[in-house]
Amino acid sequence: MEMMDHTWPYANEAGQEETVLCDVLVLGGGLSGCFAAIAAARRGQNVVLVEKGAVERSGAAGTGFDHWESACTNPCSKVTPEEIAGAYVREQDWYSNGIAHYIECREGYDRLLDLERFGGKIRDTEGEFRGAEFRDEKTGLMFAYDYENRFTLRVWGSTFKPALYRELKRLGVRMYERTEATALLTAVRDGKKVGVGALGMDVHTGKFYIFRSRATILCMSRPARVWLFDADLTGLCEFRPMPSIGSGHAMGWKAGVEFTMMEKSVRAEFSAAGRSFPPYGTGNNHNTWYAATMVDARGVEIPYVDRDGRELSTVSERYRPAPGQKFFLKGGVIDNPKYEYRGPETLDFDELMRRGYQLPFYADLSRMPRMERKVIWGMMIGEEAKTKIPILQNYTERGFDPEKHRLQSYGTGWQSANFLEQERQFFGAPGGILNDWDLKTNIDGIYAAGDQLYASDCAGFACATGYYAGRKAAAYSAGTELLPYDPEQAAAEKKRLLAPLSVSPEEGTDWKELNRAVSKAMQNYCGGVKCEALLREGLDLLQSFEREIVPRLYARNPHELMRTHEVLDILTVAQIVLHACLLRTSSSVPLCFERSDHPEKDPEKDRVHITVYQEDGQVKSRRVPLDFFGDLREEYEKRNQEYIRQEGNHGEI
Repeated sequence: MEMMDHTWPYANEAGQEETVLCDVLVLGGGLSGCFAAIAAARRGQNVVLVEKGAVERSGAAGTGFDHWESACTNPCSKVTPEEIAGAYVREQDWYSNGIAHYIECREGYDRLLDLERFGGKIRDTEGEFRGAEFRDEKTGLMFAYDYENRFTLRVWGSTFKPALYRELKRLGVRMYERTEATALLTAVRDGKKVGVGALGMDVHTGKFYIFRSRATILCMSRPARVWLFDADLTGLCEFRPMPSIGSGHAMGWKAGVEFTMMEKSVRAEFSAAGRSFPPYGTGNNHNTWYAATMVDARGVEIPYVDRDGRELSTVSERYRPAPGQKFFLKGGVIDNPKYEYRGPETLDFDELMRRGYQLPFYADLSRMPRMERKVIWGMMIGEEAKTKIPILQNYTERGFDPEKHRLQSYGTGWQSANFLEQERQFFGAPGGILNDWDLKTNIDGIYAAGDQLYASDCAGFACATGYYAGRKAAAYSAGTELLPYDPEQAAAEKKRLLAPLSVSPEEGTDWKELNRAVSKAMQNYCGGVKCEALLREGLDLLQSFEREIVPRLYARNPHELMRTHEVLDILTVAQIVLHACLLRTSSSVPLCFERSDHPEKDPEKDRVHITVYQEDGQVKSRRVPLDFFGDLREEYEKRNQEYIRQEGNHGEI
């Protein structure tokens, strides 16, 4: 294959290749990938971690985060893992990953203690917030949302990735940074497909890698740039970072990995409420800002109400369950909890308008108690990636004083300036890889964690499932041999990856154009309201992109080559979604799924996990009971006695 003459800012190693051997291969260096590698290395396995960026700052949490959910084994918690995990399952009408959520609730606090041992900060060791209602004076732990039950912790999340990076180096994990994983390697053993590694490319030099392993763990990001994306970031984009592609989903699909709930998507949103990228500083009283005092244009305070509609007269009441309520859920995996677990919120927008409140609305931190104001302005937004720079840094530089000034808000919670139904995104228990109790996929030797799993959640979910998958993969690796791979598969992948370098820019198409084309196709043919005719037209259109546009894609340098590979993965993910949507022939409220040609909502026959996967080039599916994971505590303890005895002691430092 003849390559064009390009400007190459790094050593040009396009065409060169290297084979790397290991016991456990971890793909993705975010929170889940780091913990997967640590768990496997602790168990004596030779571990390789592959990350497209820099491990020390990569992933959705690379620049920090401000709270850790479901840490319900901490010494101050008044709820159990069974209660929280059960609430997640019930709130989602069982369209939920009970296995992963229970792991998150049962082991999440253990991972926080790990992070503290690695040098991360999880408690107020200096006494900065001594005496605050949200601080436990004995442990120094600080809590968010539900101050009564104390299972969501405020943390210094910006300290975590550097701490994990140091621990990975200490354990001798080999890290291949600035290297994109592009395909899974599989072989056949005893008539069954097994994972034997992965293929990839250095995004700076173009060097091709063949990673051979006994076990492989997918820990990459969930898809993002499928419906709504501006390739130049001049307008709106989805909340998650630009590199959130869903490459692990694309790799898994091509290898035959089984997915579920890929038909689920939610309406996109322009706000600082957590789902979208906030180009302006706004007061968000649902997540990072919860529960800041909100006022209207005249400075009139906007009331908060509990689940029963009772107006709350004090700030303290906003952080406690209603009378007769065990606990409430905020943020993360559940967008709008049902009655039982609904937390305090401001009055609905329509009711505020009916009562005569005037737009715009503002967050007024000056009306908060001193410690609440201090923890919101100084810590919470200072640790949260999406608020640290656009709000804390920029506003501070311009003289903003939280004791005197207000922040304009574009909504009263999640519901902020909604777009048309056609513009969708993966949020609130999105689809992903179906897993068993080992977090293993349907292919032996291939495991998944974090955002790769279906119905994924936030930081605690990523860390807990990553560590869990790491120790299960390590056990598998210790009992299996290193199998050979198919050299023809590697050669074909190498040719595919380098192909854009041989296309002339004058005659070809760039990655941005294809990204826009995919997004527009998904908006037009797979928006909020779906039907078979549109879905099939959309699938035909995407397949025409494969035939007509993909061979014409060009890249002039390593950066463009990487971006081109990303968009090819986006194209694959979009097709997975369309296949999944065609398979569900009814509408569903918990799946945010509406079909005009099948308006019946959640009929009993369709109350199942509908899976989708490839086998011998054909799209296949099966139906899995929603409660396939069984009794959560019983099934977990049956499989994790060694961990319970040795590591799951929840001991304090």
